[in-house]
Amino acid sequence: MTRIFTFLAYVNGAALIASYLTGVVSKLRDASQTTAEPTYLIHFTLGLFTAIGTLLVHCLIFTYFLGTGRWVKEVTLAYHLPDEPWHKETRELKRKTFPPALFAMLIAIATAAAGAGAQLREWSWMVHGTLATLTLVINLWAFRVEYRNVDRNSQVLEEVLREVDRIRAERGLPSNAEALEQEERV
Repeated sequence: MTRIFTFLAYVNGAALIASYLTGVVSKLRDASQTTAEPTYLIHFTLGLFTAIGTLLVHCLIFTYFLGTGRWVKEVTLAYHLPDEPWHKETRELKRKTFPPALFAMLIAIATAAAGAGAQLREWSWMVHGTLATLTLVINLWAFRVEYRNVDRNSQVLEEVLREVDRIRAERGLPSNAEALEQEERV
């Protein structure tokens, strides 16, 4: 998951920066006032898809932590493992990751809404510009927190698998890898 998230965060980060820069260029050219200048339409389209992509990336993080946390809980119960260190740590990682991810999503939504308000001349473009700047900063911060916690969570999953393999070996059972291989043959 660390590699997948890294790729998605870089792509989404680049899209956020591109949306921001096209917005600045659009404002400097006063592109929303004329149909002859395509910069505004590029900014609008890029911004819309970037906002949706931002939601996707952070929702993926939510799903990952919910799923892996549940898996660790089930394995902990099935193999009578103690709550500490693994299950407790996955809960703590989830609790540390969700607020930045949620803030990153909410600010992206607010920025898109403010962009619509600015387009309709209901809100000042400064509101949209300020929120866009905050969106960049908050998302870069969230990506950093999410990466660190996804990386640590994957280490916890590996530790749980090693412990389960140790317990299975003590009980004379095949390792997880061998059990999966046997299942695939059937």
